[in-house]
Amino acid sequence: MTTLQFALFFLALLMIVGGLNVFVHRRLSSAFTLSQRSRAILASVLAAGLVAMVGGRLFGAGASRVIGGVAAVAELGILVSAALLLLEALVIAAARLVLRRRALATPTSVEPAQAATEGAKPLDASTTVSDRVVAAEGEALSRRALLSRASASAIVLVGGASATYGGLFGRHDYALEEVPIRLERLPRTLDGFTIVQLSDLHLGAFVGDYEVARALELVRRARPQVIVLTGDLVDHDPAFADDLGRLTRRLGELAPVLAVPGNHDHYAGVARVLEAVRGGGGTVLDNRSARIAEGQLLVAGVDDLWARRFRLGRGPDLDAALAGVNDEAPRILLAHQPVFFEESSSRIDLQLSGHTHGGQFNLGLRPADLVLPNGWVAGRYVRGAAQLYVNRGFGTAGPPARLGAAPEVTRLVLTV
Repeated sequence: MTTLQFALFFLALLMIVGGLNVFVHRRLSSAFTLSQRSRAILASVLAAGLVAMVGGRLFGAGASRVIGGVAAVAELGILVSAALLLLEALVIAAARLVLRRRALATPTSVEPAQAATEGAKPLDASTTVSDRVVAAEGEALSRRALLSRASASAIVLVGGASATYGGLFGRHDYALEEVPIRLERLPRTLDGFTIVQLSDLHLGAFVGDYEVARALELVRRARPQVIVLTGDLVDHDPAFADDLGRLTRRLGELAPVLAVPGNHDHYAGVARVLEAVRGGGGTVLDNRSARIAEGQLLVAGVDDLWARRFRLGRGPDLDAALAGVNDEAPRILLAHQPVFFEESSSRIDLQLSGHTHGGQFNLGLRPADLVLPNGWVAGRYVRGAAQLYVNRGFGTAGPPARLGAAPEVTRLVLTV
């Protein structure tokens, strides 16, 4: 993605987020009948949150990192609230439509004046029918206002609480997933061979020393025979490439390290990112392959799919990655994006991917299932004779929060 493309994308995203902030402002102002001063204060708070989030993203160091992180989590709460408020508006509109149709379809023989007074308590003789109708309408409006405030309060509470939990706890709720993978062509001597996968580390403002220490702890517990890194190793700032080099060196003390780039590595500057991996003793499989386990396993890797789409690099080239491979050794492919499985499934036995973060933030449902191609979001999938495993990732992109998509290190155990 060129600088101009990235700037346009960022601007479009900011406009969408800003529009949702405006929607939330109007809904809350209406529900709580805020005064002009209160509306202005709310608008200022929302605008400050947007500015702080952008500033934390652009200048992610020191105090701006902390402020930006808090603002990003708060913004996530606003976006969740906006989604729920939009859903509420759709439900209310649908309910009103149904009630209106029922009212039009139901005949009535009761006169309006009679309907207004039927069942009502006796009133003072001086009270007119008009007074009673106005009182009833006022009571109905009061009930609707109360319900509107209660609903808005509950929605904002859910949005804020879920985002806060995801930011404080969810993004650090690390899981070591053990996944048995049966490969028909696997030599019996490799039964139980262990591959540990790390993906979407997003080393940067919100993934630092603490998170790296946890990653190393989980990888050590997994007792790997080889470690694979499936892209998005650095978030967007090339300054963190040095941290990647140090991490690669420490991982290399546990087992050989193989890596491929992801789209964020291209945003950060793919040459510097991959050089950091090489400098740390890792092997980069950028449209290349390597033999492991005394030559009995072939591990190939391809460049990121978006490098092709946005002309960030040459993109994935499976022909180049498998060039000269003509034996029956099992083929494992490292490809950052799961959708590449559409191209690779007829030529490999197992593809290991990341990119999706398992949806990253799933409140009751997983929106990624509705958006991502083929529904390849997290876990193991089968297509023909080939298998795909999608790692939920270790870090975060965008708001530093996770919910319903625990960050993971995967221990893949090959079996015959």
